[in-house]
Amino acid sequence: QVQLVESGGGSVQAGDSLRLSCGASRRSLRDYAVAWFRQAPGKEREFVAAFSRTGTTPYYGDSVKGRFTISGDNGKNPVYLQMDVLRPEDTARYYCAAGNRVITSNLMNQNAYDSWGQGTQVTVSS
Repeated sequence: QVQLVESGGGSVQAGDSLRLSCGASRRSLRDYAVAWFRQAPGKEREFVAAFSRTGTTPYYGDSVKGRFTISGDNGKNPVYLQMDVLRPEDTARYYCAAGNRVITSNLMNQNAYDSWGQGTQVTVSS
């Protein structure tokens, strides 16, 4: 497993932007899938964005397409999540996850990842 640490959360107004960062204890996560998930109170954890194991092609959940951008170099350490045009429904705790056995078709499945950070809180007010 890999230790992951998220940072960059905070409280903002609707329409604002935030950038989250995910840093890992390993020097490189080149052969890992790295993803962002989020969980709001009383809701299930939701897939946000990811890089597959094989590269840095981004994958996004439907609710964030066009507003959020995952970025990072080939080492995938750190990995960023740029969040623009934030909405109150984006309020959640955001988690970084990594796994070296995640197949591309399973990127959105939280159970496919074996390393998780503690999360960082994002609160968007209207």
